[in-house]
Amino acid sequence: MNARVLVAEDDIKQAEVIRRYLEREGHTALVVHDGRAALDEVRRHRPDLLVLDVMMPLVDGLDVCRILRRESDLPVLMLTARSTEEDLLLGLDLGADDYLTKPYSPRELMARVRTLLRRTRAAAAPDDPVLRVGALALDPVRRVVEIEGRQVACTPGEFDVLATMAAEPERVFTRRQLLARTRGDDRYITERTIDVHVLNLRKKIEPVPRRPVYLQTVFGVGYRLTDGSRGR
Repeated sequence: MNARVLVAEDDIKQAEVIRRYLEREGHTALVVHDGRAALDEVRRHRPDLLVLDVMMPLVDGLDVCRILRRESDLPVLMLTARSTEEDLLLGLDLGADDYLTKPYSPRELMARVRTLLRRTRAAAAPDDPVLRVGALALDPVRRVVEIEGRQVACTPGEFDVLATMAAEPERVFTRRQLLARTRGDDRYITERTIDVHVLNLRKKIEPVPRRPVYLQTVFGVGYRLTDGSRGR
């Protein structure tokens, strides 16, 4: 699974370690040391994955992620010395697809990279139909989401949650079920991740996010995706 991976890390020694491990796994690694250069390289080279340190000069990692999410669905693996749940949720809310706290082992980082690349490249077979739920349409091949004919940009994590529910509309999913379907056995990701993805999806597909008609909460259980008719 050869990929072009951009590493944005201001610690030169740490960046070199990451680069060596990526190349050992057959990937092409590009390395930059500040947030502004990271934005430039993403726009210029369109990598398959961004490994992004939070604490960087010129433009910090959180702002890089925020800016990129307006332009791209590039998978982002965020690295940070901050380890609280609030920091994790902030990174996910800004559009990061995974979050690894320092110190970490290079082997763990490579496992996260493999998981993210596998998820984002696991497009359905070409003859798989577009999933339609009311005015919502998901194309599993192109990983495109449209609502009432309007295309909306989703992160890979958001798309996986929405596609899982769109494959079985009206079914009530628990957070744990959605986590298992979209993140596998990744023990580092909490069920709050699902809440963040649902919150962000509502901002993108709901007419009034605070009164959702598509992505509905089933109190005490989890979430379900409907065609929107029952909430109108």
